[in-house]
Amino acid sequence: MTDLPSSSASEALRLLGPFPDNWVPARDGIDHDVVIVGGGHTGATFAFALQRAGIRRISVIDAASDEASSGVWLTRARMNLLRTPKNLPGPELGVQGLSFQAWYEARQGREAYADLVRIPRLDWADYLSWFRTTLGLEVRYRTRLLRIEPAADHLRLHLDIDGQQTIETTRKVILGNGVAGSGYPYLPSVLESLPPHLRAHTSEVIDLAALRGKSVAVLGAAASAFDAAGAALEAGAREVHLFARRDHIAATPVSRVRGYPGAYDNYRHLPDEIRWRQSFRFRDAGSTPTPDAIERAVRFANFHIHLSAEWQEAREQDDRIAVELATGKFYFDFAIAGTGFRVDLARRPELAEVAGDVLFWRDRYAPPEAERDEDLGAHPYLGFGHELLEKTPGAAPQLRNIHIYNPGGFVSFGLPIGDVPSIRRDVPAVVSAISRDLFFADIEHHQTRFTSTIAPEFGEEAWRSAVWSGARQAAE
Repeated sequence: MTDLPSSSASEALRLLGPFPDNWVPARDGIDHDVVIVGGGHTGATFAFALQRAGIRRISVIDAASDEASSGVWLTRARMNLLRTPKNLPGPELGVQGLSFQAWYEARQGREAYADLVRIPRLDWADYLSWFRTTLGLEVRYRTRLLRIEPAADHLRLHLDIDGQQTIETTRKVILGNGVAGSGYPYLPSVLESLPPHLRAHTSEVIDLAALRGKSVAVLGAAASAFDAAGAALEAGAREVHLFARRDHIAATPVSRVRGYPGAYDNYRHLPDEIRWRQSFRFRDAGSTPTPDAIERAVRFANFHIHLSAEWQEAREQDDRIAVELATGKFYFDFAIAGTGFRVDLARRPELAEVAGDVLFWRDRYAPPEAERDEDLGAHPYLGFGHELLEKTPGAAPQLRNIHIYNPGGFVSFGLPIGDVPSIRRDVPAVVSAISRDLFFADIEHHQTRFTSTIAPEFGEEAWRSAVWSGARQAAE
């Protein structure tokens, strides 16, 4: 954690005042009202937002061993700069003294912030550490969610806590568990057939120093692929070859034109056909790398791009990778798959038990032939609060207590949910839905509470002397 004598943060918290008291009545046998899975910026933001909403019986869990190994910023992320604009609203949720800008300017000054193009990754990690510490947000590390078991009016969470399996109960769960939180990292079958020591996915921790002096192949042409290529080159790789399926590098950010407030704020209200078409356009155009990610790799003379060069077959030969393409035969010491992620709730152990009851986009909407896409159809069709919905009404009512806050919400909400751009709109939407559900689930308690006898704040003596006494008082 970076020490920061931030008067702006202290003043912001003073003006904000204490969090409201918890208003959610306790229930026998229920350990938590909300469990947040994932201790990264998503978990920190939700912990802050829920406490501001007076929902205080919460718990943030993370499978990582400690803060340094939690999330991606100090482990699997390889970009030098975040891919989003520096001035996007973030975890501070409108409290400007808690923003990245306030934190950075307190350390480096206003001119330094003005000079930033985008936020450096390591600075973002330092900021998040400071944010959690400043707000006193606790994360239970070494706590892995194994399975969600629906119960009558709550969820039973099967957990592995530091090697010991146990069960805790909660009324709500938020899955803020990163890019693979609704599925799995996609590894092409051509790489799956190779020995594990010869290949990796960008979602894994890769020993970059071990690539020094070696020939490296990168499959994929989106941001994570270029980040991996640049990081390998900077680590001293002898050469890096990047292989793209397309005949060009995707350069059109089709989703950016939806970033204005009208479209951003109201996207979830759009008809299904429009939301599907926008998701299909994004998939069809391809995910774009950032210009600086391309420049980072291209500045090396030993970096080479191969277009229209999807690998069909590769084999191990003398502890290396041999691959034959139309452009020739190549040998590599290591291959990195920057091939993204697939959504498949049944592949997530924590969701496997309930996946069969979930409403997916393929159940809800039948696109025209030209827009069919099995991967998009596998996304869950989420409610306005990012809650799972039932495929068959009444068959699995507890699904609405599972809130998906990861890229599984892409088709429903038009953004990579969990990234910074989704925070301003979607965190309040989830918290509002949770607040609504918890309130109305205990409506009798609340009716009793706000219709109960209320003690008066003062007696008649406070005003009796000023009561008009008629003609006698007028004569005086």
